Amino acid sequence: MSGLLPVDEALRRILAGASKLETEAAFLGEAGGRVLAADLHAKRQQPPFAASAMDGYALRAADVANVPATLKLIGQSAAGHAFLGVVSAGETVRIFTGAPVPKGADSVVIQENAVARDQTVEIVETIALGRNIRKAGLDFSQGDVLLQAGRVLDPAALSLAASADHPTVQVVRRPRVAILATGDELVSPGEPCRPDQIIASNSFGLAEIVRQAGGVAIDLGIAEDRMEALDKALDRAIAAKADILVTLGGASVGDHDLVQPALAARGMELDFWKIALRPGKPLMFGHLDRMKILGLPGNPVSSLICAHVFLTPLIHALTGRSHEPNLRVAKLGSDMAMNDQRQDYVRARVVIGADGQLTATPFALQDSSMLKFLADANGLIIRQPHASAVKAGTDCTVLMLR
Repeated sequence: MSGLLPVDEALRRILAGASKLETEAAFLGEAGGRVLAADLHAKRQQPPFAASAMDGYALRAADVANVPATLKLIGQSAAGHAFLGVVSAGETVRIFTGAPVPKGADSVVIQENAVARDQTVEIVETIALGRNIRKAGLDFSQGDVLLQAGRVLDPAALSLAASADHPTVQVVRRPRVAILATGDELVSPGEPCRPDQIIASNSFGLAEIVRQAGGVAIDLGIAEDRMEALDKALDRAIAAKADILVTLGGASVGDHDLVQPALAARGMELDFWKIALRPGKPLMFGHLDRMKILGLPGNPVSSLICAHVFLTPLIHALTGRSHEPNLRVAKLGSDMAMNDQRQDYVRARVVIGADGQLTATPFALQDSSMLKFLADANGLIIRQPHASAVKAGTDCTVLMLR
C-alpha cells in the first residue's frame, strides 16, 4: 500500500486552493443557512420606544409611594395604538405588553396589584421607579453591529436581521456541486432493472450532504461506461457552471474505469487519486480550469463517508465557513483488532449513559456496500493507521453523524 496519501494531507490539498466565493444579495426569507458576507448593522433601535413589559397601568412611581392610592384613569395604550396624551400627577393609563409607555409615566404596575373602578384605579402595591418598562434601545441601538461576517444565518440570526429592518442580506454564493453517477450497472429508482444491474443510491445521499453543508446540488444523472457519455456529462457540468464536480465510481484504473481518462482528455490537472483511508481508497482530486473535481468511490458507504470527510469541508471553505467536525471522545463498546496502513472510519452506534459518558460500539460488519449499517450508525470511530488492538472501555475518537 505504498504511495497512499494520508487523509490529513489529502484534506490539506483539497482545501489549499479553496477561496471564498463571491457575494450576492438574498431575500431574508430565503437566506436561512446562508453565510453572511458582511457585518450587519442595525438600521434602527430596538425597542424603538420605551415599552411596557407587562399588562397593567402606566403611572408615576411617586404617586403610589403610599398605598392604597387612587388614580384617575385617562386612557389606554396598546401595541400599535399608543396613548398620545401625557400622564400627570394622580393619573394613570391602562397599558398592555409591548405598548408604548405614555409621556409622563415612569413605571408600570402589574394589573394584579390594581383594582379598576369605572374611571379610577386603586393601586395596592408600591413600585420602584422604572419597573416593568423596557427602555428604548434596550436590545440594540441604531448603527450597532448585530451580526458579523461569516455568521451562518440560523433562526435567531434571521429574526435579529429582520428586527433591524433588513429585508435583504449580503451572503456568500452557495457552491454549485454537480453530481455524476457512472456505470453500466446503475439504474435510477423505479426504472426497469436487469438481473445484472443495481439501483443507483449514492447521488441522493450526496445531494443531501451538499445541501446541509450549504451548497446547491445539481444531479447530472447516470453516465454509461463510454467516453462519449462521460464527455457529454462533463459538458453538462460546465454548462451548469459547477464549482465542484463529484463523480461516483469509475475513477480507478480498471478496464471499465473511464472517469480519469475522460477528464484527462479535457485537460484535468490531477492532484491525487489514492488515499490511505478505509472505506474510500480510490479517491481522486483534481482541477479542470476553475472547477474542482472530486472523484468518490462507487461503493455507497465509501462515497458517503468520503463526502463527510472531504466534500463538506470543501463546501464550507468555499462559503467562508470554518469547518469544525463534530468529534467526541467515547468509550469503546467492544474490542477492536489492530489497524493496517489506512485511517479507518468504523460505523458505530453511539449512546449516552446515565453518567453522561458516551459509548461507541462498532457494527460487526463493515463492508462498504452495506448502507443499512451506515443508516443505523450515528457515529464513525476514527482509527489511525497502524493502531494497535484495543479493549472495550478504551477511549476512542468518534465523528458524530447526527
